[in-house]
Amino acid sequence: MRCFISVAKHLHFSRAAEELGIAAPSLTKLIQQAEQLLGVRLFLRTKRTVALTAAGSAYLAEVLTAFEHLSRGEELAVLAERGELGRIEVGFISSAAYAGVLQHTIRGFKKSHPRIEIGIHEVVMERITSMLIDGQLDVAYLRPPMHYPESIRAITVYRDTFIAAIPADSKLAALQEVSPSQLRDQTFVVPEQEFGTFEVARRGRFVPTVTARPGPLSAVLAHVSLGGDVAIVPRTLALCVTLPGVEFRPITGKPVSSEVAMAYRRHERAAAVQAFQRYVMRLVAQSPD
Repeated sequence: MRCFISVAKHLHFSRAAEELGIAAPSLTKLIQQAEQLLGVRLFLRTKRTVALTAAGSAYLAEVLTAFEHLSRGEELAVLAERGELGRIEVGFISSAAYAGVLQHTIRGFKKSHPRIEIGIHEVVMERITSMLIDGQLDVAYLRPPMHYPESIRAITVYRDTFIAAIPADSKLAALQEVSPSQLRDQTFVVPEQEFGTFEVARRGRFVPTVTARPGPLSAVLAHVSLGGDVAIVPRTLALCVTLPGVEFRPITGKPVSSEVAMAYRRHERAAAVQAFQRYVMRLVAQSPD
């Protein structure tokens, strides 16, 4: 096909052969083989002139289109190999979005990798590990601590602390801050990451009375807004969520730390996913924390 295109461009076998870097007789033989294969004459040849036949003109249009696709395919293959093309499925829990981690990492990555498509999915935290292993997700944002199998790794991407979400009509809402011991007699609604609740209870020397485990933080706050229950939630929630009937208060003493981590497969093969992992890790390395 390259030989055919060159002859069609020059309408001269010697010049086409020179461009292709082959001998003129070899080029003639290749064109004859092409005509035999197709069962049509591509050129009208005399001692002085070369012209495309009607079949040759029709074939040329299609061959040029095919070569454009081949060139495009080659370009896309190179981009995919370099991790500049593909699709990444990102899972997240709502607090990763509230903290701005999801937006910060994905927006920046999309600017530098515009050809990579990114799908985002809010997921239940307990399903994240299995979804990573099964390939339903490529990376996922979650709140440690969490057990990971050997095939999964995680890197901290955001540091936070826990605070108390209190019903507005509670006596505790009149305080500027609450101590763990002041929460002793409260009933608790517990989010997906229960560590904060039980750490506060440990510091207050009590066993928390848990009335509900609704999962996502939005559902947790909805429970608190109805009165009666308190919740231990990430501080970032107070900075971006306002819900009628809910007040947020700091917890006294040493801050109860909370983090957002990015979990990923240890032996990732997809170049686009590897590129995303490297990008996020560079952001973490550059962070003042």
